[in-house]
Amino acid sequence: MTWLTWRQFRAQFFATVGLLVILTAYLIYLGTSMRSAYTSDIVGCLAANGCQLDDAKDRFIQDYRSLVTIPAIILIAVPAIIGVFWGTPLITRELETNTHRLVWNQSITRTHWLAVKLAVVGLTAIVTTAALSLLLTWAASRYDQTLGNRFDPLSFATRNVAPLGYITFAFVLGLTVGLLIRRTVPAMAATLLIVGVVQLLLPTITRPYLRPPATITVAYNQETRFNGGQLSVSPAEPLMITGYSIPGSLTLTERTPLLTSGGKQVSATDVQDCTNAPGQSEVTAASWDALEQCIGGKNLHFEIEAQTPDRYWPFQWTEFGAFLIMGFVLTGVAFWRIRQL
Repeated sequence: MTWLTWRQFRAQFFATVGLLVILTAYLIYLGTSMRSAYTSDIVGCLAANGCQLDDAKDRFIQDYRSLVTIPAIILIAVPAIIGVFWGTPLITRELETNTHRLVWNQSITRTHWLAVKLAVVGLTAIVTTAALSLLLTWAASRYDQTLGNRFDPLSFATRNVAPLGYITFAFVLGLTVGLLIRRTVPAMAATLLIVGVVQLLLPTITRPYLRPPATITVAYNQETRFNGGQLSVSPAEPLMITGYSIPGSLTLTERTPLLTSGGKQVSATDVQDCTNAPGQSEVTAASWDALEQCIGGKNLHFEIEAQTPDRYWPFQWTEFGAFLIMGFVLTGVAFWRIRQL
């Protein structure tokens, strides 16, 4: 039975090995090149007089952004590809041609037949994804370190252990959907739709709330804008900070009011002495520095809700475990369904 499964799967296997070899060579080259550039451009900047470290980091990120993004996009697409082209037709093509009955009429039970297919093809999918994920994690480590945000949706989903959970879920989903629908093309479409919806909703709806977010108090000063914070002044509402992002965190607050030390919201009239036009809707670039300096001296702050950097690994293991459990549940459904055919 194992040999038969291997013969049916070997074309996909060798194609996968070929792609893996190409990506391995690319990622080894990328990782080596990036480490060399990091040593000369970032570490070297620390030892050089007059070198602007922030500028050096920006150039490093700009130089390697697309080179890191390309393999990450490939890896983010792997669960859908595996689910649609490996998981779904693994059973449906035999059901459509009735070749499964040749095996079932012999001494091979249905559950044993399914278990062998799951083991051979499923383990290959998991090992392939693990190799790509670990290689990309290693190759992009200096880039991720410089960027300083491992909660970036693309980075989080393509590094370390989370991709192994995704691939397990997608493969077993494709196989199970194939058993339920019993037609290859409709099952492929359904699998692609489900995996796509999950990948879209996960970073926007599920991941930000895996744990109750931490509320972080941030002092308002001239450094606020360097983390994306923009000050909005309007006579109709409190002073607002928009777009602020806590470095390395998954920031959930898009817009938050500026507060006094006692927690009272700050209005435009409270800072009228800091601006020549308290009714303006946005602070102009010309008055920005003076306004920041003036308001920054008033001991004001704002509050941001975020998932902090120390939660990165708990979130990785949580997503891995959740998708692994869903994979096991779908496996149970597949074994139940195979007995009904």
